[in-house]
Amino acid sequence: MTVSAALEPAHPSEEAAARQGERRTLGVACGAHALHDGYTDLVWVALPIWQAEFGLSYAAVGLLRTVYSGTLASLQIPAAALAARIGAATVLAAGTALAGLCYCLAGISSGFAVLVLALLIGGIGAATQHPIASALVMRTFSGARSLRMFGTYNFAGDVGKVLVPATATSLLLIMPWRPAYALLGFAGLVTAVVIAILTPHLPPEAQPARPGTGLNRRGEAVSACRRFGFRILVLFGVADSVVRGGFFVCLPFLLIGKGAAVTTAGFALTLVFIGGAAGKLACGFIANWLGNRPTIVICQTLAAVGIAAVLALPLAFILIALPLIGVVLNGVTTVIYGSVPSYAAPERRTHALSVFYTIGIGAAAVAPPLAGFIGDFIGIPATVMIVSALTLTTIPFALLLKDPRLGEPSVFESVDGRGEHAAGRKRVG
Repeated sequence: MTVSAALEPAHPSEEAAARQGERRTLGVACGAHALHDGYTDLVWVALPIWQAEFGLSYAAVGLLRTVYSGTLASLQIPAAALAARIGAATVLAAGTALAGLCYCLAGISSGFAVLVLALLIGGIGAATQHPIASALVMRTFSGARSLRMFGTYNFAGDVGKVLVPATATSLLLIMPWRPAYALLGFAGLVTAVVIAILTPHLPPEAQPARPGTGLNRRGEAVSACRRFGFRILVLFGVADSVVRGGFFVCLPFLLIGKGAAVTTAGFALTLVFIGGAAGKLACGFIANWLGNRPTIVICQTLAAVGIAAVLALPLAFILIALPLIGVVLNGVTTVIYGSVPSYAAPERRTHALSVFYTIGIGAAAVAPPLAGFIGDFIGIPATVMIVSALTLTTIPFALLLKDPRLGEPSVFESVDGRGEHAAGRKRVG
């Protein structure tokens, strides 16, 4: 076999098939992320409707949200383990069907108990999306494209958070809430079928090697480096989730204290989320250009300055600045979450993502009441300053991380059953 023959590119049809597989995977992951995140935020829209319909107490209303979010957070690791056993496409499709069934059941609910059951089912289904869909993206795209495509996936979730509740609100203008929510739930059942059909069946992740077997000194050093990096990244993710949750809960009250109306305070959060959606998309490209660590340091520094500036700026200037704050505050999550696979062995990436999402969602759930508790004692302005300072404490975590570049081939370029690369098959000369 000659050198030129060995380096000859793959047949165009093989390259086209690989690209088609990548597009299908990204489309499935982004669609699932948009729908599931939209369903999750739709609960917020539904709570006042259910409170009025069934005469619920505020404690009962809060419990409904906790049932959904608590189930979602606690079952991500089991969902990832199940996907490793029976396949990502099967579990993601089943989870999407359960998430849709949640709103179908809510549409025919007769009281609080049925709502709890519906939201429990919805939380079980929603737990499948983050670890499985994000792992599909990370396994499919390699090298420089990894963070860019993860940014696209991350952005799709924010699009769903806007579109699904907005669709529900629009439907409520022309029909009662029960058929409106049942219709949205049916859309989830249809989407589940589409996911089952379109998701490429990727080869299963290899089983992790037992400790001490098959590893030389270099392999053991790499494994230790990955474990250390993953723990640092988890600490970073917890601090970042606390910062964002604390800022989001304090911002409306801070603006009201500056004379803003309640509607203006709500609009201010929307401005942050719009900027955050754009930032999630943009930061993947920026990190690919500058590297992970510089991007994180720049984003966290600007976020800390922006949060502190909200205390001093007049209301009009705050509203102008909030989308920019959202870009760096929410956008950095693309780099943080997108870096997780770099600190896990290839066969452990789905599990690592499930652990990271579980801890991150848990921290995000704890942050708002914690910030509110602190605000009750020292006031909202002082709490915002603490949030700003906490943002800067994440920078040392970033400096402890190496700046990895995912260099493994994607699953569409991986070795096939005959030891040849699907996207670059060698010919015998």
